[in-house]
Amino acid sequence: MDTTLGADEVVRRIKQLQSGGGSVSKKQVKQSDPELMRNALFYFPSWEHALKNAEQL
Repeated sequence: MDTTLGADEVVRRIKQLQSGGGSVSKKQVKQSDPELMRNALFYFPSWEHALKNAEQL
């Protein structure tokens, strides 16, 4: 799979969604930003792991 975002960019975009009040539910992100979801699942074992990683930084 070709990744268009790096792991840091994935985390940054998740944080941006969270701080902007956007939904970070897996279903919502899959629809609104499929590129983010694809890349998050490439770097992290699950969407939940990606969210936890974003919260830690």
